[in-house]
Amino acid sequence: MEVINAIGRRKEAIARIYLSEGSGNITINKRDLSQYFPAATLQYIVKQPLNVIGVADNYDIKINLNGGGFKGQAEAVRLAISRALVKIDAENKPALKAEGFMTRDSRVVERKKPGRPKARKRFQFSKR
Repeated sequence: MEVINAIGRRKEAIARIYLSEGSGNITINKRDLSQYFPAATLQYIVKQPLNVIGVADNYDIKINLNGGGFKGQAEAVRLAISRALVKIDAENKPALKAEGFMTRDSRVVERKKPGRPKARKRFQFSKR
């Protein structure tokens, strides 16, 4: 089997993944998954699409991650893995879509407006 690649994005995070047949190894920026994401919840987020389809031990995944925070990065990887699994077999799409893994979460930080301390916050109003 050839290498399947896909891209996932979330907030400022960008994940480029290369998925190939193997024994279930996940490498992120040349580090093991458990080293890169020590928190079990983030490891769970990354593995969700593989567990839904039941192919967690069938593929080796090499990931290049940059930008964003750890939560955004984990969700970007989840989207990329979902997209790659659909490229391999289109019959995976309904199961992944039902879980919400095929949708790009487009929410990003709102920009700061001039004359205000933050995006929506205003300075304290003084009547006198």
